[in-house]
Amino acid sequence: MKIDKKDILAALETISISGEGKNMVESGAIQNVVTFADEVIVDMLLTNPALHIKKRAEADVIKAIHEKVFDKAQVKVNIKVNAPDKPKIKGNSIPGMHNIVAIASGKGGVGKSTITANIAVTLAKMGFKVGVLDADIYGPSIPIMFDVASERPLSVTVDGKSKMKPVENYGVKVLSIGFFTQPDQAVIWRGPMAAKALNQLVFDAAWGELDFLLIDLPPGTGDIHLSLMQALPITGAVVVSTPQTIALADARKGVAMFQQESIDVPVLGIVENMSYFIPEELPENKYYIFGKEGARNLAEDLGIPFLGEIPLVQSIREASDAGRPAALQSGTALEKAFEILTQNVVQETVNRNENLPPTQAIQITTMAGCSAVKK
Repeated sequence: MKIDKKDILAALETISISGEGKNMVESGAIQNVVTFADEVIVDMLLTNPALHIKKRAEADVIKAIHEKVFDKAQVKVNIKVNAPDKPKIKGNSIPGMHNIVAIASGKGGVGKSTITANIAVTLAKMGFKVGVLDADIYGPSIPIMFDVASERPLSVTVDGKSKMKPVENYGVKVLSIGFFTQPDQAVIWRGPMAAKALNQLVFDAAWGELDFLLIDLPPGTGDIHLSLMQALPITGAVVVSTPQTIALADARKGVAMFQQESIDVPVLGIVENMSYFIPEELPENKYYIFGKEGARNLAEDLGIPFLGEIPLVQSIREASDAGRPAALQSGTALEKAFEILTQNVVQETVNRNENLPPTQAIQITTMAGCSAVKK
């Protein structure tokens, strides 16, 4: 069968690059199409060097040609990347801190802190140097999850300056506003006070050398998020959601916040927590209480990696309450699930660092009483 170039272009007009509105032909991504009998060669030019964007574009082209033109066509996609130059990191950075990963959720109650704690201890088991910054000023829970709620950071001298020494357990360094408040004390602060406290936890602390600093963000897309992205060059973000439609709608907003042009923090992927329920007495049974594969489908829809799914199991809650994250339960299915999730986070961080320049810390200015975010 001889394939017509016009048919190929018509097929490619039905798809677009992930994150872009125009179709591939209209956007100029398709540079050239060559056909020889049943062979098709498509030359593409992308402006986003992210590995998952390139893979998604290649897969979409092949699928469109097979479905709309000829299902047995031999398709070869050549992709070149012409990404605009980005300036180097501006603003504050911390020597010795190699990767700063924000763990976020658009909605509260989806298990973001639980995911953070378990990724942290799994990274430590893998041999990485890990720290966790509990940035949930109004609802800090990390000290409880690491069984250090009664601890207090000590003061140490580093290069002639007094610094806070993070509390450490399970091989993870931890700092939280929870160390400086009473259990029954509510933190009633406006944004500037919260931002100042977070800056102290970051810059007045003796973190030492870290392969990963995980930041447990509060729910939503608010002032704390902007303050941290103003203070730190975030390597990437992980968004946590349940499969529930309401949670997915908020997770979509969380992804959109990081992907705004003025913020531009790479999203490493989405985690689906509480994916399914496994009764203790029926360990082979799965019940999809909050829906099935909602976060996986959202990741595919947004063109970002799906990092893994964590089941809804009573022992995860019990482990968090007891201050010993479930990933420390050796030889269990939960340990394996968190290992897979953490390995994917590490791999996507490696991919991000290989394919993208360093993230900038953003600048926040106030104009005519309105907040504006700019590079």
